[in-house]
Amino acid sequence: MSRSPFDLSGKVALVTGSTRGIGKSIAEEMARAGASVVVSSRKAEACEQVRAELEQQGYEVLAQPCNVSRKEELQALVDAALKRWGRIDIAVSNAASNPYYGPLAGIPDEAFDKIFHNNVKSVLWLAAMTLPGMAERGGGSYISVGSIGGIVANTMIGAYGMSKAADHMLVKNLAAEWGPKNVRVNAIAPGLVKTDFAKALWEDEKRRKEREAVTPLRRIGEPKDIGGIAVFLASEAAAFITGQTIVADGGVTIL
Repeated sequence: MSRSPFDLSGKVALVTGSTRGIGKSIAEEMARAGASVVVSSRKAEACEQVRAELEQQGYEVLAQPCNVSRKEELQALVDAALKRWGRIDIAVSNAASNPYYGPLAGIPDEAFDKIFHNNVKSVLWLAAMTLPGMAERGGGSYISVGSIGGIVANTMIGAYGMSKAADHMLVKNLAAEWGPKNVRVNAIAPGLVKTDFAKALWEDEKRRKEREAVTPLRRIGEPKDIGGIAVFLASEAAAFITGQTIVADGGVTIL
């Protein structure tokens, strides 16, 4: 009996920022598809909670706290996965930050630097730490969680959008560099998703209803809407897809 093209059995998936929201959904769906999963976020307690949840369902999980803005912690996370399983086949750069809402002219230098350090430089760091190993083993999949903020303008989160546009371009360049080694690099660009991270954008009922009214699917996203896309991009079903940004926004950007 042939395997499903979405089957990730025997694969190891590392997901940053995976104790809540989109990252947690990605980790859950990777595990459900058969992968052993590395769960991580800044808080050890949150990591342990998700590890316990997934292990209770029979999944193989490693949990380790990591602040992706600290290169040594990111390397330690990668090293822990390699020590446990000897390989990383799928890496998902999901952890991000956005400490500033408002016009670009008013953003403090510290906030701007933090956004680009966390949202761009750490994505490149993780790629540099994982792509060579994937290439040595004959291939792999690297996924960056971008945003439609990197595609369309936004008057409240401009710097965040700039960082995500940089991620979308980073994905293209890495895909071009590593494609000959059968390492695929793609991004997912979610629209507004109901997460704690985006709470400032959806908790206002009036603003949320206005957004829903101009969204063809007439709702904002849920974390579960993104997890399956990551599984697709990580799997053989997407074997001929690289350098792409998959938009998942309920149709907002088509109008």
